[in-house]
Amino acid sequence: MTTPTTKPANGHTRPVNGTAVNSLGATTPSPAPGGDGGGKKPSAAVRLVALARERYTFAMSSDGRPYAVAIDGPNLALPLRGRAGLRQRLARLYADTFKGDVASQSALADAMTVLEGIAEDNDPVPVHLRVGGDPAGRIVLDLGTADGRAVTISGGNGWHVVARSPALFRRSGAMAPMPTPVLDGDGLAKLHALLNMDESTFRQLVAWLVAAWIPTIPHPVLTFKGEQGTGKSKTAQMVVNLIDPSPASKRSQPRDIKAWSAQAFNSWALCLDNISTIPPWLSDTLCKAVTGDGIVDRALYTDDDVVVLSFRRVLAMTTIDAGALAGDLAERLLMLDLQLIEEDRRRTEEELDATFEAVRPAILGALCELLACVLAILPTVRLDSMPRMADFARILAAVDQVQGWQTLDSYLATSANVAGDALEGDPFGNAVAALVEEAGTWQGTAAQLLEQLPPPGGSRPPGWPKDATRAGGRLKRLAPLLRSIGITVDDTQRSRDRHRHKLLILTRTDPADEPASTPPQTRSGPT
Repeated sequence: MTTPTTKPANGHTRPVNGTAVNSLGATTPSPAPGGDGGGKKPSAAVRLVALARERYTFAMSSDGRPYAVAIDGPNLALPLRGRAGLRQRLARLYADTFKGDVASQSALADAMTVLEGIAEDNDPVPVHLRVGGDPAGRIVLDLGTADGRAVTISGGNGWHVVARSPALFRRSGAMAPMPTPVLDGDGLAKLHALLNMDESTFRQLVAWLVAAWIPTIPHPVLTFKGEQGTGKSKTAQMVVNLIDPSPASKRSQPRDIKAWSAQAFNSWALCLDNISTIPPWLSDTLCKAVTGDGIVDRALYTDDDVVVLSFRRVLAMTTIDAGALAGDLAERLLMLDLQLIEEDRRRTEEELDATFEAVRPAILGALCELLACVLAILPTVRLDSMPRMADFARILAAVDQVQGWQTLDSYLATSANVAGDALEGDPFGNAVAALVEEAGTWQGTAAQLLEQLPPPGGSRPPGWPKDATRAGGRLKRLAPLLRSIGITVDDTQRSRDRHRHKLLILTRTDPADEPASTPPQTRSGPT
């Protein structure tokens, strides 16, 4: 007589007289103790999860992404899905372990869902890209090699190549390995021999390269400017491949913010090549990427969940003339002018590439050594006045102390020139500057300002504000550039009539009275 099967109220499988009842009411034989008892083998999904838990731990990044980390292997965060992720590795491991058996796509999907749930049980941890920090306060540089080697750099202990990174890194398809740094005492000279730069420009570049491996500060956008034949693109390619090698070290200008965010999320350093004009959305995006950006998007296959792309990036670009720059972007540039290369000094791409690969380990070693020296004295470096990009200015001051250079003065002088050039390229900004130069002080509403400034030549040029609202917003954007030539903008006052319109007060000041117009003095002292 057969014992009837029953379905439990909670829907789970439970044994009934030697049989197992699943959530659908079907029965399967229960294995006997100490053997399989003729029972059904575990499903492929169950075996996949077991294989994964034997070999990996699971973590959730601070931006809400699940990762797997090999227990006996490099300290690398593997995405659960996607290219070169855990799913692919687990599929291969399953086939190797269970000879002749291949996990189905549905089994892999079920296993990934379970492993994501395991990752969510843990507190978020920092997951770095190319450069990060460890609990000991050291800077850690991921060499990008398959064995997971890294370089640790600190002010107290110098730099060392370690077999396993003390910081957790993720990798992307936009990354390439970098060679192991070596110290031969001649690395910076070897770099200078490859580049078309005078001594002052080269020293600013070296300081920027050192700062590019400090992940906690904003970095100005390194901008190579020059006519055709000055080697801008090749210089940018070599620079990016020093700090964050990539199969695509130079990129085209992104078409929209979504394309930009995908690139920026997957590279620590990016170079936009041959920029001719910078639209307002890209100008704002570059500024945010310098200081730290976060982009929220809808999660795939969901209606009510989001993913967050958060990053601060090291940026470079090449240009003959980027056109009129917004004031906030102009203040975030390190502009390096390159001179025309004479025909008898030109070298082929093949020769440059071969020379660069030969000397790259020595260059990396020199940069690591200089960074360690900078970190050693940085806590004692103080500036009497803080310019824009103050953290970067402190790095320049520290480099100057270590090397006996004057990169901070050169950077501030270059920044002032960039601001002046950006203002000259803006017709409305030029008109405002001319008005204040003539009047000394001007006060009124945005509508009155627009009325008093007829467009040059009688026709409104591109970018000229169309109404009072746009004029007020444009003036706020121009305020940093105007301040660089001694014109202050105050929009905090209101008119005394019943309409209480916002007043604009434009004042010409003596440049000598402006704190940012004189180079800040560097001093050393206790922290």
